[in-house]
Amino acid sequence: MYPDLSYFFNDLFGTEVDNWTSIFKSFGLMLGLAFFACGLLLKSEFKRLEAEGKVQQIKLVDKSGIITFNDIILNSVITAFMASKLPYIFNNFDLFKADPASVIFSKLGNWPIGLLIGAVYGGYLYYRKSKETNIGPVERLVSPHEKTVDIVFLAAISGVAGGRLFSVLENFSDFIKDPIGQLFSGSGLTVYGGIILAFIFVYMYMKKLGIKPVYMMDIGGMGILLGYAVGRMGCQIAGDGDWGIAASAMPNGWFLPEWIWSYNYPNNVNNDGVLMSIVDPEIFNSTVGSIEQKCKVASGMRYCHELSPRVYPTPIYEIIASFVGLAILWMIRKKVKIAGTLFCLYMIYNGIERFFIEGIRVNERYNYFGFNWSQAQYISLGFVLVGLVGLIYLYFIQKKQDDQIAP
Repeated sequence: MYPDLSYFFNDLFGTEVDNWTSIFKSFGLMLGLAFFACGLLLKSEFKRLEAEGKVQQIKLVDKSGIITFNDIILNSVITAFMASKLPYIFNNFDLFKADPASVIFSKLGNWPIGLLIGAVYGGYLYYRKSKETNIGPVERLVSPHEKTVDIVFLAAISGVAGGRLFSVLENFSDFIKDPIGQLFSGSGLTVYGGIILAFIFVYMYMKKLGIKPVYMMDIGGMGILLGYAVGRMGCQIAGDGDWGIAASAMPNGWFLPEWIWSYNYPNNVNNDGVLMSIVDPEIFNSTVGSIEQKCKVASGMRYCHELSPRVYPTPIYEIIASFVGLAILWMIRKKVKIAGTLFCLYMIYNGIERFFIEGIRVNERYNYFGFNWSQAQYISLGFVLVGLVGLIYLYFIQKKQDDQIAP
């Protein structure tokens, strides 16, 4: 596995692991790629809907070049934050490259310098504002596809926040022990939490822009499947714990590669499982420090564990299922006449797929109404029900409209 780029380059070129390229974590890179891919799909579909006349240009107030007090405060805070972190990262690069999130989302930093630079920059912005002319904001027409970056950025921020929040709720006992550490941890994102919160925020943003959210929902269903597939690639590559239960014996007649049936996730980013064969157990057990430090001393790498027994590589199954679902929705998207249908079909498909995948995944189970399911299974069942109700609702709305048009 490749927990970060240094392990990938080591496999490809034989370079040293845990070097400066280790700041680029595999899952984070794939998550960024997922949002980039979603942005391309969103922009393409918005252009198609614009050409078909289904979405119109929107009137926005252009305030570019006008500095507000909110701009001054926000930019001063961001500048102070960055100015405090950069010197600390420079002086503690080994700590940063090991776990960037733990440094960024913490109180660590050179705050006196950061606050001073932030205050100076805020004063500069205030000076610029005092020199502004009294030219007011200008209204202009904007095509929906021009707002792609804003939509994707909003979905990314709210999605990560939702994923973190649901993960905290799912592991509440750990949160009670370390609230700040758990809340700002760079690991442990619950997909459904991200989807739900991102949906709420993007829906509200669409309403604010004056774009019918139902069209965004249809595009969003395809976008989520695409982003989910790419994101799960990150889970598989990094070995972040989203794997399945211990795999049963490979069935007779299995003709695909063994790693599709079962996998041991060597060098997984969680350091779960047993020590790899290259590690000297005596040196590992006698070393003082964290698991990563023990691994480094005993093997020369921060990640030196693999799973035993081998498990079902569930991220691979979800990658395949997501691309299949995307292909289905993509092929029928121009044939569907009722807006909202694609999103309802997405919810039903995703709910069914996730419900069954959860049956072989390692996750905490909850007993409600006589069922011993994971959090994701309860939510996925809700997805299916909401999708079915949505299809019925859309059908009757369309039927009512057809009856009114008929002579």
